[in-house]
Amino acid sequence: MRTPVILIAGIADEPMAAATIALQWDLPRAVVVQHRIDVAASTLTRVVSDATGVLEREEIDLAHACVSCAVREDIVPTLERLAGLGRWGAVIACLPVTAEAVQVCRVLGWAPHNFPHTRIAATITALGRATLLQDLLGDDRVDERGLQTSAEDFRGVAEIATAMVEYSDVVLATDGDRAIDGDAAVGVGLLRALVRPGAGVLVDTGHLNAAVLAAGVHVHRAAEEWVAEVRRGPLPPMPDGVWRLDLRSGRPFHPDRLYEQIQTLGGGPHRSRGCFWLPSRHGQICNWEGAGGHLSIGATERWGGAVPLTRLTVVGVEGGGDEIAEAFRSCLLSDVELEDRGRYWEVDEDGFEPWLGAISIDH
Repeated sequence: MRTPVILIAGIADEPMAAATIALQWDLPRAVVVQHRIDVAASTLTRVVSDATGVLEREEIDLAHACVSCAVREDIVPTLERLAGLGRWGAVIACLPVTAEAVQVCRVLGWAPHNFPHTRIAATITALGRATLLQDLLGDDRVDERGLQTSAEDFRGVAEIATAMVEYSDVVLATDGDRAIDGDAAVGVGLLRALVRPGAGVLVDTGHLNAAVLAAGVHVHRAAEEWVAEVRRGPLPPMPDGVWRLDLRSGRPFHPDRLYEQIQTLGGGPHRSRGCFWLPSRHGQICNWEGAGGHLSIGATERWGGAVPLTRLTVVGVEGGGDEIAEAFRSCLLSDVELEDRGRYWEVDEDGFEPWLGAISIDH
């Protein structure tokens, strides 16, 4: 029998601690494991506790103090070890700050036979309600907030927070007993626009139903489909106070015009994600991930027999996105270009080599 694991992720200690304590209070037979990364010392600290007190406290040297190393070398093995002891009814795992639950879920999901005692029951992202708009759409970097997980970690806070929210089964936005003001209300609406359909958005730790979470609400396939770069289905309705653009076309972007318009498409206080393709790289699925003015693009998979798609979903709370929509349309190949050069170009370079790598012979 597999022991349920509840993962708690976030970008600040206090909301994550509040969620952990609330769950531990309602699940007295649970064990809690907390991990912290010290970049300067290149160490990972693990603390295991239950209702009787602290059971373990260990400092592990890491060759490279980063989240992926921590997940591989200690977090997942510890979850399996504790689950396999059979002493507790659930494991509550408070991940290192800025570590995403998806990293743990994918390790366990790709090779479940290697972890016979563990199952992910729920993933929670715990955020501070008063700072939601800045955390989700601001341009802060993790190094500016002292949240780096490695010396080379310069990720955008909003990139991390929005990705966490989109993967979560439950998002908790709490600030103790403080009332929800105007900005916080807009931030909560933004959360509801980002979460997977069916995921919960809560504004108080008292609303966490620990028994339901431990019973299991996480469906790996549903979570992965919602965060996938290529999404072909319709999107759910939007809450009031938030706007969304669903920009899609079967045409590729023109490499030169995309380069010129990339700041308009990916900059500003918005969340944008999706996929695109280039006529110079018609075999590659190009991934797009942006938030708060930080943008990442890459290519890790190929279209294979699937029909290529250009689709960007952009979510924001200010303005209406008209400039972004116009920039998207301007980047697509025109009728004249399609007639003159076709959908597939034979070129040696297109200017996107720093992000997408060299153009392969078979594209």
